[in-house]
Amino acid sequence: MPITIRPATPNDAPFLGWACFEAARSQLDRGWFEIVLQRDEAFCIEFATCLTLAKAVSWWHWSLFHVAEVDGVLASAMCGFGDDSVYRESHAAMAEAGDNMGIPKSEQAQFWPRGKFIISPSTSEDGAWTIENVATIPEFRGTGLTYALLQVELGVARSKGFKRAQISFFMGNDRAERNYTKSHFKFAEEKHAPDFEAALGIPGVRRFARNI
Repeated sequence: MPITIRPATPNDAPFLGWACFEAARSQLDRGWFEIVLQRDEAFCIEFATCLTLAKAVSWWHWSLFHVAEVDGVLASAMCGFGDDSVYRESHAAMAEAGDNMGIPKSEQAQFWPRGKFIISPSTSEDGAWTIENVATIPEFRGTGLTYALLQVELGVARSKGFKRAQISFFMGNDRAERNYTKSHFKFAEEKHAPDFEAALGIPGVRRFARNI
């Protein structure tokens, strides 16, 4: 199975938008974008695609991603970064996407109240390279693409002088936990949050980390 891993480009935006949507949904039937936007899947993916192309470089931006192709077909994506300022750019990116999608400002004002539950169970390690937005299309799951992307991402982090990497995932996402354990990540912390559980039906988030 010929696999090519490369940095993403703006042309990959539709696939990256799907990946962001899928990562936010995780193992659930309904995820963060659906709760925030209160729209159907197609609308949410289009919105996420706009996020990847926004001028604001948030943690959804195309420039932070690597993608894996199988026989020239986009199959998996992952982003990584060492500066958490990309989280702070989320509001600006969402405003751009909202404007591009024609969403009224009055409705955009409800995005954060609807979605702020997502930060309640978050944990982080200072000075660690953070991996986010991991998703693989169903027919290529279990084929080692996540492992291959992780090796590239860890190499990028190492080349930038980072000594540690971290990744978080929803409790109950056993596939993610197995994948990260295979790449020598170990349990670091977990956090429960009542508002998170009320919104998504799961207690919280687990964070794994490793030396690089």
